[in-house]
Amino acid sequence: MKAVAYRHLLPLADPQSLIDVDLPTPVAQGRDLLVKVEAISVNPVDTKVRKRVDPQGADKVLGWDAAGTVIAVGAEVSLFKPGDQVFYAGAIDRAGSNSEFQLVDERIVGRKPSTLDFAQAAAMPLTSITAWELLFDRLGVARGSRAHSGVLLVVGGAGGVGSMAIQLARKLTHLTVIGTASRADSRAWVSEMGAHHVVDHHGDLVAAVKAFAPLGVDYVLGLTHTDQHFVSLTELLKPQGKLGLIDDPATPPDIRLLKAKSQSLHWESMFTRSLFHTEDMQAQHLLLNEVADLVDAGVLRSTARENLGGVNAANVRRAHAQLESTSTIGKLVLSGF
Repeated sequence: MKAVAYRHLLPLADPQSLIDVDLPTPVAQGRDLLVKVEAISVNPVDTKVRKRVDPQGADKVLGWDAAGTVIAVGAEVSLFKPGDQVFYAGAIDRAGSNSEFQLVDERIVGRKPSTLDFAQAAAMPLTSITAWELLFDRLGVARGSRAHSGVLLVVGGAGGVGSMAIQLARKLTHLTVIGTASRADSRAWVSEMGAHHVVDHHGDLVAAVKAFAPLGVDYVLGLTHTDQHFVSLTELLKPQGKLGLIDDPATPPDIRLLKAKSQSLHWESMFTRSLFHTEDMQAQHLLLNEVADLVDAGVLRSTARENLGGVNAANVRRAHAQLESTSTIGKLVLSGF
């Protein structure tokens, strides 16, 4: 099968940093599905792994977002059958989706939204899972009839996770949503996703947010540059407020700043359930199915913004370069081998 892989830690400008390879097609066993990958999306985690994890000459396949068709199932599979169209983010400790065929545990796979094509669907799994788990599992935000009013600040609202978090908060809760963005096009995107207010995180973040929330905010999603904003975020959070993080601060934040107001900090990694095979691992299957239902009902929309063409090393390198520029809005997708 065709795949895009890397063998050594090399600068992205080096053509060998990501290469086209031929690999054996894997065989489905146990609870695994064998999926024919039709489209993928590229995420910051792809670039981080490429820079940090040295495969020492072996072919390492990246990719943690895909949509495709099930072509074979393991003996213990009960949730899907060959022919089903699916979308998923996969597991950090297994071969990724930058390949024609991929093995993935059925418990972290959802049905593809029927109203989306494969490329549009591939943009959604990782960011949907991350945003959903951040809001509803980590921060305990109430949804539906139990929802209560409050203010949510999303730092980095134009990115993939921010785009989904804003939609989920706006559509499924009663929170007032403030998103941050610094450019005219990214500000327009954050508003389009549903934020009530948009502020610039490059200026005085505290003053900008308090113009809309004078008493501060109840929840913060710190999605990017947390080390730069941490002091401001603790100042903006109300007493007993909750701060959720997904990025990797270069300088560890001083969590002592949270003590006076009894604020809490929550880390989110959407790979936790699959990496540790937690008892509730199948929650991601249910979550993705619910996201698909919400998409098909017109409640949520795909955040795919640019299709870079077929899945090959040159196009995947282009996607990595755009992500590393930190100016990407929404999601980058690639489709077809």
